[in-house]
Amino acid sequence: MCLSEADILTMANQLSRKRLSKGKVIDSPSTVKTYIQTLLQGYEHEVFAVLLLDTKHKIIGFEEVFRGTLSQAAVYPREIVKLALAHNAAAMIFTHNHPSGDPIPSSTDISLTKQLQDALALVDVRVLDHIVVGAKGCVSLADLGHL
Repeated sequence: MCLSEADILTMANQLSRKRLSKGKVIDSPSTVKTYIQTLLQGYEHEVFAVLLLDTKHKIIGFEEVFRGTLSQAAVYPREIVKLALAHNAAAMIFTHNHPSGDPIPSSTDISLTKQLQDALALVDVRVLDHIVVGAKGCVSLADLGHL
């Protein structure tokens, strides 16, 4: 049996979703980046997703929340707060892709992260990171000192 490139990518995507399944503990930022990159790098439009965590950084869920265009996705802080409360999340990791392939965060990405962090702080939900995904890798806003 010969697997096509599409078959291999589908299997990698399924494995990454399994690794980010409910109950798994987030113990390594680099591991999270690998799984998230596998899930988001193939989109031809921007997707904003959230990894919801409990107080011990166990995964509650991973949800693709907003879908955008080739160069942007509208993200609404109110909806992110509602999602956190609905899942009783204690912490969140945000992620989105850049279809251009360049994972360098824009000033808009940094500003949005601060807005979300401020909104979630009002309901005691910590923002651990915002990871930008591109074909050339991932960039963590936490690693850049923006969180």
